[in-house]
Amino acid sequence: MTAMTTQTTKVRIPDTKLADEATQLIRDTTTELIYHHSRRVYSFGFLQGLNRGLSFDPELLYIGAMFHDVGLGEPFRTSGRRFEVDSANEARRFLQAHNVPEDSIRRVWTAIALHTTPGIPEFMEPEVALVTAGVEYDVLGIGYQSISDADRAEIVALHPRPDFKRRILEAFTEGIRHKPETTFGNVKADVLEHFVPDFERGDFVRTILESQWPE
Repeated sequence: MTAMTTQTTKVRIPDTKLADEATQLIRDTTTELIYHHSRRVYSFGFLQGLNRGLSFDPELLYIGAMFHDVGLGEPFRTSGRRFEVDSANEARRFLQAHNVPEDSIRRVWTAIALHTTPGIPEFMEPEVALVTAGVEYDVLGIGYQSISDADRAEIVALHPRPDFKRRILEAFTEGIRHKPETTFGNVKADVLEHFVPDFERGDFVRTILESQWPE
C-alpha cells in the first residue's frame, strides 16, 4: 500500500521516494508551466479515477502525469521522435533506474505515449486511461463539470494556471516545430497549422494515392 500525503481534501500525492525524486527531477528539468500543469494532470486524473470507481496505482499515475510533457524540452527537439515517445522513454529510464517492475514501466510508458491519442486510452488500464483523462481535463476542459467547483478551485490554487491556454500552446509549438513530420495523424498538427506559417500538414489520403503502389 502506497503511503500518501494530502494535496487537497480528496487528492493524495504519493509519499514515496520514487514520487519525491520524480517531483524533484521535473522541477529541475522543466518550466514552472509544465510542472504545475503536470501536477494538475495528476490531480484531475486522480479525481476522475474516483468518479469512475477505478482501482488504480496512484504512484504509477503520478509518474505518468509528471513525465508526460518532458519531451517538449529543448534536449529532445531534434530527436526525430514524437514528443510523447521522448517523454515516455524518459519515464522508462527513470523507472528502470529505480528497479520498478517491467509491467509497471509498461503501463507508465503506454500512458504517456498515448496521452494525445483520444479514443484508445480510456479502454486500457486505469493508469493509462487516467493520464489521458487528466490531460484532457486540464488542456481541453473535457468533462469540466464532472469535478466540483470546490475541488477544481483547490487544485488550481495550489497549481495556478495564469494565461495557461496561450502559454501551453506556445510550449507545444516550441517543442515540436523543429520536427513537424512527427505531427502526421495526430492532434499536434493543429498546433503547428495555427502557429507556424510555413507548416504543411500531412495528408493521409494524398499519402495513399501518391504511394509507389501502382493501384
